[in-house]
Amino acid sequence: MRPLIILHGAWLQPAHYDEVAARLRSDGVTVTVPDLAGQSLTDSTRRVQDLVDQAVESPVVLAHSFGGVTATGLKGVSHLLYLSSFVFDVGENAQQWIARIEEETGQQGAPLPLTVDDAGMTRLDPAGAREGLFADCAAQVADRAIDLLRPEPVSIFADSPAHAAWKDTPTTYIAASEDRAILPEMVTHFTKRCDTAVTLPGGHCPFLSRPADVVAIIRNHL
Repeated sequence: MRPLIILHGAWLQPAHYDEVAARLRSDGVTVTVPDLAGQSLTDSTRRVQDLVDQAVESPVVLAHSFGGVTATGLKGVSHLLYLSSFVFDVGENAQQWIARIEEETGQQGAPLPLTVDDAGMTRLDPAGAREGLFADCAAQVADRAIDLLRPEPVSIFADSPAHAAWKDTPTTYIAASEDRAILPEMVTHFTKRCDTAVTLPGGHCPFLSRPADVVAIIRNHL
């Protein structure tokens, strides 16, 4: 089986993906979950590209949420799995997409409540995170997930990938039917950029609420 690299979303960290990683490792899969918090898109892409280049075999990349922006800049990946993720083209960024969806739909394009401090660091409101990210998780799982959240620099949401891997790499979009973090209108656009798409029931973080389903999809691409 090919190795797997998991890219966490904004405000999240590798520990959020422990259950999925443990299940795959028990099957003999080499799983790497780099910590990319606080890094610019250029730095995070360079770091993950090094992991791809060092892999014995071309890896599969599972990119969750904002992790998809980093994944999009990679080269030499065997398959990209975008999980409730952004799929940007070169020159696009999160701020542009939020504004675009607001103009198209009249809805708030960034539904997660957050604050920005004087240092330019964003933090999710715990109650808003529970509702927007972890609503379909068991209470104990959601509590731990909220405790693990970390701040992120607001500057990352203006960063754009320098390469669009989905144009030259096999891709699958894994949508969440009750996603409250990425609006359906965005998902519609992003799935059109991928070769195939599947939909899981539930919210934005199915690796916490239904890890077996996520593992099954990953296994099919290793």
